[in-house]
Amino acid sequence: MPPPQSQTPGSVACYAWVSVAARYHAAVEKTFYQPGSRRAERVEDLFATVAPRYDLINDLQSFGMHRLWKRLLVKECMVTQGQPVLDLCCGTGDVSFLMAAAGACVIGCDFSEPMLAVARQRRKEESIQFIQCDALKIPVPDASFDLVTLSYGLRNLADFDAGLREVWRVLRPGGRILILDFGKPPQPLLRAVYFGYLRKVIPLFGRLFCGDEATHAYIYESLLNYPAQEGVEAALRNLGADWSEITYILGGVMTINHARKPWAITP
Repeated sequence: MPPPQSQTPGSVACYAWVSVAARYHAAVEKTFYQPGSRRAERVEDLFATVAPRYDLINDLQSFGMHRLWKRLLVKECMVTQGQPVLDLCCGTGDVSFLMAAAGACVIGCDFSEPMLAVARQRRKEESIQFIQCDALKIPVPDASFDLVTLSYGLRNLADFDAGLREVWRVLRPGGRILILDFGKPPQPLLRAVYFGYLRKVIPLFGRLFCGDEATHAYIYESLLNYPAQEGVEAALRNLGADWSEITYILGGVMTINHARKPWAITP
């Protein structure tokens, strides 16, 4: 809308600045990736929006391969019967269900209640408990779990390092963490093609199924600001991991970081 004719040049300039600022803030509101203090709020908004169609969109955008990657994660966990496992940022529960089927006693945690609502509707196994919590403040005592899994969740935390420290706190000595997430392929051509797919094609799923491209443009934006597999490995080493390795899937399109917390040293 143009400013009224009676306004002075100064007031016209002020009106123009306010208009630009308003458009900027509207654009920011449509962008789900936010650094700093608003990160958790915007991620919560994101998953509340996508929860009803989250599993369907995952199947479509990965051509169903995300199910194979999650099965590979669980296979590499080498779960034992009755083993206490924390599936952090569990979403709609895919990994939690696979862990329980392998014999684990699973607690699935996520801070998105709409995502957990879907998980609870899907639950059949009695050995799974789903709870709502912040991954930076897990409501369990120190050294509670033999194994912690994080699938597509570390990248979404407001504080990457604080999240890993919290995982380290709840792991028992000798316990392991496995992190499945989008990777950054080391091969330049593959990385360019992959990033192009995330930037140009994936947002179309957001438009088709959520009415908003920004819901899935988030993946590319968050990956650019994520240290990915090598940064995760360095952070786990800094925490004191006595063993770590990276599984590369499709040349690094997806990756699984593995690490082990050292056994306690007894005098």
